[in-house]
Amino acid sequence: MKAVKLMYLETIHPAAIILLGLASFRLTRLIVYDKITEFFRRPFFNEIEKENEEGVSEIYLLPKDKGMKRWVGELLSCFWCTGIWVSIFLYGLYLLKNPAGDAVILVLSIAAIGSVFEVVIAKIMGD
Repeated sequence: MKAVKLMYLETIHPAAIILLGLASFRLTRLIVYDKITEFFRRPFFNEIEKENEEGVSEIYLLPKDKGMKRWVGELLSCFWCTGIWVSIFLYGLYLLKNPAGDAVILVLSIAAIGSVFEVVIAKIMGD
């Protein structure tokens, strides 16, 4: 049986895959978790306030009830789901071979490395 070759995959430099992976990680976290993009997520969620066992009020975000807002809310509440779409977007930028797209990928990759270092240092320092 003859093996099927994926010709294009053989031409991608491993460094590009690493940069795309780091960029995907950082952009996905930016969209799903970071405070700076909260304004973007807010229209797709309902805020539910509940009191926990200690009597402290906690706010939960639940996707809207129906329609496109629910679909987007479900997507934005799932790191893994959003990560796939972000990866497709970034790979598309990479395929365009545009300097602006390359800059976006590189900046996000550098930010991802900085984020990982910050978490490691914070753990070491006990923060």
